[in-house]
Amino acid sequence: MRYRLTFMTGLAVGYVFGTRAGRERYEQLRACAQRLAQNPAVRNTAESAALGGREAATKALGKVRPLRDKIAQRESRSAAEEDDWGSSNT
Repeated sequence: MRYRLTFMTGLAVGYVFGTRAGRERYEQLRACAQRLAQNPAVRNTAESAALGGREAATKALGKVRPLRDKIAQRESRSAAEEDDWGSSNT
């Protein structure tokens, strides 16, 4: 469904910018797009998609945070292993 909506949006934008239909047709398309954006079903779908995106981002953050902590620990250990000259013992 998302790909179909993206295609239809691209088609509409391409038509608006690519035609010579004039201002009247542009205003008709704009009014149609506004009605579509104000449609409760469309708004609910957009809100659901936004909520799903937020949930996915929260999940991803929960998995990334422990990795970030491990990296920070390794960096602090390697910094502690440096000698007086500031070079590592490798």
